Amino acid sequence: MPTRCTGRPLPCARRKASGIDRPHPLLGDLPEVVHLPAGPGRHPALRSAVDQLCAEIHRPQPGSDAVVTALVDLLLLYILRFWYAELPRERTQGWASALNDPLIAPALKAIHDDPAHPWTVESLGSRAGLSRAVFARRFTTVVGEPPLGYLTAWRMAIAARMLRETVDSLSAVAENAGYTSEFAFAKAFKRHFGAPPGAYRRERRTASASLRRA
Repeated sequence: MPTRCTGRPLPCARRKASGIDRPHPLLGDLPEVVHLPAGPGRHPALRSAVDQLCAEIHRPQPGSDAVVTALVDLLLLYILRFWYAELPRERTQGWASALNDPLIAPALKAIHDDPAHPWTVESLGSRAGLSRAVFARRFTTVVGEPPLGYLTAWRMAIAARMLRETVDSLSAVAENAGYTSEFAFAKAFKRHFGAPPGAYRRERRTASASLRRA
């Protein structure tokens, strides 16, 4: 579905590959190009969002920056939703497949709803109605990584977003990500992203400021 607002393709769902950013698990499962075939009456919600985004870009008004940001997020969700809906079942794998797995989905929901909870493999397995060992094997097979590895990655993704988008203290970010110790959080964050939390925050804000000036 080629879409143009300013004489060039609209970069709504480009995967990041810069520096110390790491993709969301769902984005990590995507191919380099996501193609949604256009056609009369197809994807009306997506078309409506594109029209709104084009209007904000061509006729900016007070608050347009916030509206454009929200619409780009909405576009990404619509694109992923429609692409996965049209994907043959045998090609669905990884994170998206796990969300539809009747045994693994409850555990994922528990992690997403309360990432700061002190989850264990056993407590997550109880959400799936499986023993610790059976749950760990099934989760690893379906998701592609062990339960606690996924939990850590999700917590780090939440922490990274807070560092980029808020001015919350490192201790508050650590607590929100399920760490009672700021030192333990900083160590885990650096191991995951290759940079300590403070350096990550400065780097991302510098990059954002450069983009706004471009």
